Amino acid sequence: MAHTIALAGNPNTGKSTLFNLLTGLKQHTGNWPGKTVLRAEGELKTEKHVYTVIDLPGTYSLYSNSADEEVARDYIIFEKPDITLVVVDATSLERNLNIALQVLEMTDQAILCVNLIDEARKKGMHIDKDALSKQLGIPVILISAREKIGIIQLLKTIDQMTEGKIETQAFKIKYNQTVEKKIKQLEPQIKQIIGNALPARWVALRILDGDIKLLDSLKSYIQNPDFAAEKHQPAQGGCCHGA
Repeated sequence: MAHTIALAGNPNTGKSTLFNLLTGLKQHTGNWPGKTVLRAEGELKTEKHVYTVIDLPGTYSLYSNSADEEVARDYIIFEKPDITLVVVDATSLERNLNIALQVLEMTDQAILCVNLIDEARKKGMHIDKDALSKQLGIPVILISAREKIGIIQLLKTIDQMTEGKIETQAFKIKYNQTVEKKIKQLEPQIKQIIGNALPARWVALRILDGDIKLLDSLKSYIQNPDFAAEKHQPAQGGCCHGA
């Protein structure tokens, strides 16, 4: 059975260029169910594994502000890809990291792909990938999809994460005292309903946001026949990190 990889990121970060590089001609497109949003899917074969790669719509956030954002968010949270590659622009790293932090609230199984590293270097920019990896608690790979820089390292890291050789401790945003108190109050009630199927902290945050569309998606998810088995699975995430 193929493992699944989701590509997430802002528009114009080279995400689709990376998708095309990873999957070559082994790809097809269609629409997401019930949406007019384009779905691109392809196959990646490494030396060790076969992956189905999903190119999620390029978005600036993962809230319910647009059909694209809903599709990207729902795929990561409900379909649970084995790995989410968050593609960011090396020349606009600070702005791009917003979506990376949102992904890390949903899954620990993520790799940050800092793309366009060739452009950043031309501008005299240096990115300390080890420091960034330590801060985020996930692997960070410097790449240029267009120039095929760092791709071998990326593929090795994907395989290592798939084989459980890389454990992560993804950075979670700490909110103000009032919000954190409400999260702690909600989490036990949420866990009673969903168990380990979804990250309770993330669900609590969406409830506090008043995200009605997400609540509708949650109801559909809970009514799915497969939900009972997912509810009792071990919680996702690791205790340590090595990239």
